[in-house]
Parts: sequence; C-alpha cells; structure tokens
Amino acid sequence: MYAIIGDGGRQYKVEEGQELNVDFRDLHVGDEVKFDRVLAISSGETLSLGKPTVDGASVTAEVIGVKQSEKLTVQKFRRRKNSRRKTGHRQLHTRVRIGKIQSA
Repeated sequence: MYAIIGDGGRQYKVEEGQELNVDFRDLHVGDEVKFDRVLAISSGETLSLGKPTVDGASVTAEVIGVKQSEKLTVQKFRRRKNSRRKTGHRQLHTRVRIGKIQSA
C-alpha cells in the first residue's frame, strides 16, 4: 500500500515505515504530523485518484529529528570590477517516519 501526498509544493510517494525529509517544521522529536493533502492511494489492486485530493484520506507520520542538507556554495562574480562574494547555505529539513495511511 502506498500514497502520493503533496507537501510544500512537492509530491512524495510514501509507504508505511518509510523515512522522508520534508520542509522544516518547528516540532519536537516524537511529535505527530498529519498530511491531509493526499493525491492518490493504492492498496494493491485498487487505485483511488483524487480530484484534486482524495476525500477523507490522510497520512500520519512521526518526527524523527531535524537534518541539514549538504552545503551549497553561492558565488557572485562581477567581471572587471574586482567584486567577488562567496557564501554558503545549508537548508533545514524535518525527518519523519510514515506511520499509517488512512483511506476514506
């Protein structure tokens, strides 16, 4: 059984027990997150597609912790002006474990 959820402008295909990085949320370890924007649910032979979402369906997940992504290097360079800037950025993500997929 799997579901396709939408969160933060992205779509994720999730199964029970799967670990996933989503956009940062200020939550503590062990808190529960509920994803209500379920686009599709498949339970083996049946597939339920939403228009745009499946009514009454939800996915619950448990927060494992906060994780930082790899560092991105940002360089700005203007030619012939001796102007150079080099900075870095590390995006925060919340790591969750998918618990239960509930269909309508």
